[in-house]
Amino acid sequence: MDATIALFLAQDGVTNGAIYALLALSLVLVFTITRVIFIPQGEFVAYGALTLAAFERGAFPLTAVLAVLLGLAAFAADLAREPAARTPRRIAVGLAADVGFPMALLLAAWHVAPLKLGPAVEVPLTLAMIAALGPFLYRLVFRPLAEASVLVLLIAAVGVHLALVGLGLVFFGAEGFRTQPLTSAMFEVGPALVTGQSLWVLGTAGGLIAALWAFFEHTLTGKALRATAVNRLGARLVGIPTASAGRIAFALAALIGALSGVLIAPVTTVFYDTGFLTGLKGFVAAIIGGLVSYPLGAAAAILVGLVEAFASFFASTFKEVIVFTIIIPVLLWRSLRTVHVEDEE
Repeated sequence: MDATIALFLAQDGVTNGAIYALLALSLVLVFTITRVIFIPQGEFVAYGALTLAAFERGAFPLTAVLAVLLGLAAFAADLAREPAARTPRRIAVGLAADVGFPMALLLAAWHVAPLKLGPAVEVPLTLAMIAALGPFLYRLVFRPLAEASVLVLLIAAVGVHLALVGLGLVFFGAEGFRTQPLTSAMFEVGPALVTGQSLWVLGTAGGLIAALWAFFEHTLTGKALRATAVNRLGARLVGIPTASAGRIAFALAALIGALSGVLIAPVTTVFYDTGFLTGLKGFVAAIIGGLVSYPLGAAAAILVGLVEAFASFFASTFKEVIVFTIIIPVLLWRSLRTVHVEDEE
């Protein structure tokens, strides 16, 4: 392997690592606030990529229909569970947010799809549709289990993953798709060529990470989310609505997943089940970060991307095995450093 190949592999690894960093950050965000190990995060990636691909083909994406159905189900579930939600004002607000908003997205998608208006219109519409799925899933599946153990929440997350994979096959079919790159520019950096799409990925990932930092450090909502992550009971005692914190966390996770799908769709063929492996690699990075550290999770994601890129060159058959093997020494190290306390009988 010469320097040119090494630079090419490093570029590919850092680009993929930036995507894994976004997924790792969203996994850490959801876990620290809701204690949910959100296995279906990768499905948001696949849904984002395939929804945008449907727009590019001039086809109506059935993701819009899913958003409407989940909104109706969440609205009905809130009415059934919460007597306080049955007041005329709450019903009107619920209908507008849970039914009116996704219905508006559906009508916009129906109008936009055959026109092929390009990424400036199709990408924001895709992100809005996928981001709407996150809070609805939280309210339907995870909010009723808010006081359950982490294991129960994990089992529920696996169930949501299986449901979304099956729906993805129904909505998008078994065929894989790619989208048009956001730019076709190429730049020479020494002996290597850097694609404009890679710069888009790195720039967007870096900008989003900076925006998340500013959100959590300098906004009241962000500080409320941090308080919920540190101590859920304490946050509730000082008046922070932890249910709203969960909805915001899931909305951000869905938005980040959809954006990741939009970014990787031009560089890799995406299938209905592609998101699972992609999400697992983000999960490996999040585990290395202990599911609590944002900077360590982002750095670990770059490491995962580099290991994957070089493993694909030296041992492509065992690429996935090598990537997931990284987690074993990390878990052993954490186990040895953790003080185990036996439960009292």
